[in-house]
Amino acid sequence: MRKLIWALLFVGTAAMAGEKSIYDFTVNSIDGEPTALAKYQGQVALVVNVASRCGFTPQYAALEKVYEKYRDRGFVVVAFPANDFGGQEPGSDKEIKTFCSTRYNVTFPMMAKVSVKGDDKTPLYRFLTDKSANPQTGGEIQWNFTKFLIGPGGRPVARFEPSVTPDDPRVTAAIERELAAARK
Repeated sequence: MRKLIWALLFVGTAAMAGEKSIYDFTVNSIDGEPTALAKYQGQVALVVNVASRCGFTPQYAALEKVYEKYRDRGFVVVAFPANDFGGQEPGSDKEIKTFCSTRYNVTFPMMAKVSVKGDDKTPLYRFLTDKSANPQTGGEIQWNFTKFLIGPGGRPVARFEPSVTPDDPRVTAAIERELAAARK
């Protein structure tokens, strides 16, 4: 009984303190299926807003390369198409999926198109960009291919702007650091 009371107190305290993680969110996959991000609990994730008609679009190849390199160690890339910057992702989810699989052989999880800025910003991106919840990584997204590295606890631990490629040594070093921490 004491353990139950302590557990309830802990959960209540965490909720009151506004503690959140990406595991608290459910999004739709690119196929329209509800996907609880809790399915990635304990893994290291790179969450990235993507677009098919952007100068950074070739980063899909590097995202896939990094995903293939680390996925067997508990790493996942989770991509969110967004049409918030220059109308560079105008396609439907089906068109985006076809483009990514045929042009870049993407095998990492793709989610349904969302908004990552403005009044219609999806709740996950409200959390990721919230400076009070995530002071080191928060702040508005300025362009496509902004990357959030999520530690195994579901919280953002690093942010990489669009010009930093997914296979940049700074990104891979951060991924390896978090994977090592997850094994402890």
